[in-house]
Amino acid sequence: MSKLKLGVLISGRGSNLQALIDACAAPDFPAEIALVLSNKADAFGLERASAAGIATAVVSHRDYPGDKPAFEAAMDARLREAGVELVCLAGFMRLLSPWFVGRWQDALINIHPSLLPSFKGLDTHERALATGVRFHGCTVHHVRPAMDDGPIIAQAAVPVLPGDDAQRLADRVLEAEHKLYPHAVRLIAEGRARVDGDLVRIDGPVPELPTILNPPL
Repeated sequence: MSKLKLGVLISGRGSNLQALIDACAAPDFPAEIALVLSNKADAFGLERASAAGIATAVVSHRDYPGDKPAFEAAMDARLREAGVELVCLAGFMRLLSPWFVGRWQDALINIHPSLLPSFKGLDTHERALATGVRFHGCTVHHVRPAMDDGPIIAQAAVPVLPGDDAQRLADRVLEAEHKLYPHAVRLIAEGRARVDGDLVRIDGPVPELPTILNPPL
């Protein structure tokens, strides 16, 4: 059976990209990365991709000043030329228009550092601490035009520990992200995670998510 072809969009260091690269290196993983695309030529994630022998492309938003439709059309063209079937946002720091989201309806996913629908947007760890929640985490979801909105595919929770600051909590959540994103991609690639209205239905038993490190209280 052919593997699902991924396109990964990045803007920076690409740590979640690396998690996907590592997962795709396993012979039994049902997806492969066809293209890593960045809006920044100096994004370190491009080096990660090149080191793994993965095709890369740069479509800079700065080359399209005031013309977001042209910028997104150029990205769309590069993804389709590479045969991409599922687009994975991995630290891509540009808001996507309804046009682009619609072009990749139910084939565009994102990982967000909170348990959505809580803490949409930025500064999620600081806001979680300020609110006093006992659990925080991350979410992989299908993208919709509204920010950090869309059917949830998978989530992972981590405890908020006494003495946590935003960085310690962020590090713990990032560890969870690196396990959750490949987990969610596998469910999609196996054809077991399907969108049903505003929800994602999972067919069959869900593979166990690898244990997330929980430091002792």
